[in-house]
Amino acid sequence: MTYLSNVARRSSRLTSTLVVTVIIVALLVFFVLPVIWLLLAPTKTDAQLSSGFPLSFGSFSQLAAAWRHLTSFQGGAIWLWLRNSAVYSGGALILTLATSVPAGYALALTRFRGRKTLLTATLIVMIMPSSALVLPIFLELNLFHLIGTAWSIILPFSFYPFGVYLVYIYFATSLPRDMLAAARIDGANEWQVFRQVALPLARPVIGLVAFFSFVGNWNNFFLPYLVLPSSQEFPVQVGLNQLLTSTPSFNPVAGKGLDITSPELALAIIIAILPVLVLFLFSQRALVSGMLAGSTKE
Repeated sequence: MTYLSNVARRSSRLTSTLVVTVIIVALLVFFVLPVIWLLLAPTKTDAQLSSGFPLSFGSFSQLAAAWRHLTSFQGGAIWLWLRNSAVYSGGALILTLATSVPAGYALALTRFRGRKTLLTATLIVMIMPSSALVLPIFLELNLFHLIGTAWSIILPFSFYPFGVYLVYIYFATSLPRDMLAAARIDGANEWQVFRQVALPLARPVIGLVAFFSFVGNWNNFFLPYLVLPSSQEFPVQVGLNQLLTSTPSFNPVAGKGLDITSPELALAIIIAILPVLVLFLFSQRALVSGMLAGSTKE
């Protein structure tokens, strides 16, 4: 019996090791290798990308050439697109925090007529795909003559039901009610209780909402593509689409002489994701704190 038990344990360990190995290999193939390829792509020529070893390094001279071609495209449009993305995402982030945090606080700690209906509507909109709302948002923006302006991006991005729900969960489960009651006994009104007690305690979840909001706004493509008519107003994600249509490898009818090939496109993608990557690296502690916020009850 002891021998059979040892064999069973050894077989179980081998099975577990095999499953873990398969999962790690799958992650490498589908996530890590494409990222490595993307980082190496700007160092090669278009021909080397097509016929050479996918994970080989090209040359720094080709990287410099890709940089020159990319930054000269439409007179340095990549920098304008990055600036537009920063303006749209930053402006929407400010409005998101100004609306989501008080809304989540009110839903969690106050009782008013229609509260459950409003919370249910927030949950429904949160789980809906964003593309399903593009058409009604477009018609509404057109009604107010905002199409083609920065407000046509900032205002829709500012409505962030997921942020409202995150703040609601935190305030409903983790905010000490005794502290709020003590502040009221000391004579603080509701605004003072919110600003001086609730907000300082909610910094982790506010940081989490800010991160998810900024990343979602930065990566949004469909709505800006629909409502912005000119390359001068494009954010970087829509600009990448314009680069894609100017790359002969993806668009055979693209004009010649633009110097935009797959290496330039790969370099543009790297530049586009750098701000989000830097933000993530500098906000890891706040993100972890925010993810744990609301995990325990008082």
